This record gives sequence, structure tokens and C-alpha cells, in this order.
Amino acid sequence: MANVIMVSTTEALIPISKPQAALFDFNLTLPIIMAEFLLLMFALDKVYYTPLGRFMDERDGYDQAKLIEVKDTSLDIKAMEEQMAAIMKAARAEITAALNKMKKETAAEVEQKIRGALANLEGGDIQALDSQTAALSDEIVKKVIPI
Repeated sequence: MANVIMVSTTEALIPISKPQAALFDFNLTLPIIMAEFLLLMFALDKVYYTPLGRFMDERDGYDQAKLIEVKDTSLDIKAMEEQMAAIMKAARAEITAALNKMKKETAAEVEQKIRGALANLEGGDIQALDSQTAALSDEIVKKVIPI
């Protein structure tokens, strides 16, 4: 019900209605605020969110490309490791063969010199044996430990 105030005039009583206070007052302000909101939302989308999304997509693409490149590199590394292992195995075999050959040669020379020394010993030449022993030990050291 509307509050009615009666004003008395000389001619008649005219009721004047006073507007009641409402919780929400929908007038021209609501459409203006809605238009403002939509305009600011559109502007933010074009100015801020679209470039940010483009940047994030480019960065994601760059990261994916680097990840694929790293995976390709890991395959190359595995191939190089296998090649290195084969080279190391061949080098170890070669070194082992060279050491065995050197041991056999040194053993043969030592045996030959010992026989010669024994022959001299039988002849009674002990002093010659001492000098040969020193020379022989120097030779062995030179062959085993190359300087």
C-alpha cells in the first residue's frame, strides 16, 4: 500500500503518494554498469589476456621443441657411449697383448742371461757374475719401467 498524504485545499482533498523505499532500484544505472563491465571485459581480453595466452603458447612450444631435441641428443649419447666402450675394449686387449709379449721377451732374456751367468759361475768368475747381475737388474728395471 502506498502511503497517502492528504493535503487540504479549499476545493478538495487531493491524495499525494510518496514513493516507498525499495531494496533494489532498477533504473538506467544498471544497463550503464553492465555495458561498462562488458566493455572493460572486452578491453582486458584484447589488451592483456590474448597476448599473455599467445606468449604462454609460444613458450610451451619452445619447451616441447627443446624436450624433443634433448631426447634426440640422448640417443646420440647412447650411440657414442657404445662406440667408446668398443674402443676401450679394443685398447685394453691391445695393451694386454703388448704386456704379455713384453713379459715373454723379458723372461726369455733373463733366462738367457742367467744361463750365461751360470756358465761363468762354473768357470769360477764370481766377480763377473756380480757385475752381470747389476747390469741385468738395471736392464729389467729399464724394460719394465720405461723412463
